[in-house]
Amino acid sequence: MEKQWYVVNTYSGHENKVKEKLEMRAQSMDMKDYIFRVVVPEQKVVEEKDGVTKEKVKKMFPGYVLIEMVMSDEAWFVVRNTPGVTGFIGSSGKGAKPTPLQPQEVDNILKNMGISRLDVDKELQVGTKVKIISGALAGMYGVITSIDLPSQKLELNVDIFGLETAVEAELSQIEIAKD
Repeated sequence: MEKQWYVVNTYSGHENKVKEKLEMRAQSMDMKDYIFRVVVPEQKVVEEKDGVTKEKVKKMFPGYVLIEMVMSDEAWFVVRNTPGVTGFIGSSGKGAKPTPLQPQEVDNILKNMGISRLDVDKELQVGTKVKIISGALAGMYGVITSIDLPSQKLELNVDIFGLETAVEAELSQIEIAKD
């Protein structure tokens, strides 16, 4: 089973409390191998009111929290029964597991927050094998030769017609290769 991103519905205004509770429950219920990151989608906005400019943090999707997790029965139960969680988005109910977000959807949301879908510190390093999921080389595999975090770009060695070729890819264009 692989980790994917899911959307959880919460009471509006309780997103940060739910995030805290989910992170605490992942630790206390020993679900660290199933529940990885909990994100409240927010972005900074500059507002001008009465001639005073203020920078505010606004929720991109009030009432929703993103969770990176492996969808096991236990993890599903822990998340669903967290106080403040009203359910998963993409589930028909009746015990059906929810549908995960597409990588491109997650990339768009997280990019606006200045973070990556991939946990760069833990998952990506020089020598990691990755699969290109979008662009001209979609479906091909490569090995990371360098990582440029500020620009969100990677250098990869890709085997094209039997030749090792250096190509550049954005973080949003790749996923970790599953062996």
